[in-house]
Amino acid sequence: MALGFVRPARPEDAAEIARIQLTTWRSAYRRLFPAHVLASLDEGYLARGWSEAIESAPSPRHRVLIAVEQAENAQTVVGFAAAGPADEQALAPEEPPLPDSVAAFTDLLVEPRWGRRGHGSRLLSATVDLWREDGFTSAVAWAYDADEAMKKFLGSAGWEPDGAARALDVDDMLVNQLRLHVAVSAE
Repeated sequence: MALGFVRPARPEDAAEIARIQLTTWRSAYRRLFPAHVLASLDEGYLARGWSEAIESAPSPRHRVLIAVEQAENAQTVVGFAAAGPADEQALAPEEPPLPDSVAAFTDLLVEPRWGRRGHGSRLLSATVDLWREDGFTSAVAWAYDADEAMKKFLGSAGWEPDGAARALDVDDMLVNQLRLHVAVSAE
């Protein structure tokens, strides 16, 4: 296990979060999405979105966290998590709103070259701790059907499919997702 820690993202982290997102998507999802779709993703656009998420979160319960790997004289941002109250993005098609006590991940990514060093687990644990502080009792996260690594990772932490599914239309190609859930109550 690597030496590392998790901290709240700062505005100056937005560009690095965008770089990690783009690198991870182009690597981990290269067989899931058409190559031209991944090639067309704009790092500057992503960075602006992350800057807004960090600086102008919709509520105090919306957070962006980063994972940092420590070396002797350097610290490197290697992953991030974004989460908040479950909103319409957490819903399956035609599903009514989820209760206010449900949190949702919008993103949880660790750059592949930094994987399997405990960073994802630290991000998950820190996020669950914050959810508990905020009074959430359960959480949901969408995973791509073909993303075995994410499903296995969340499953190892007690997340299970809740029966909800959806398909994202990506350039006239349907990409299936399933939703996982977990109880996060401190009891």
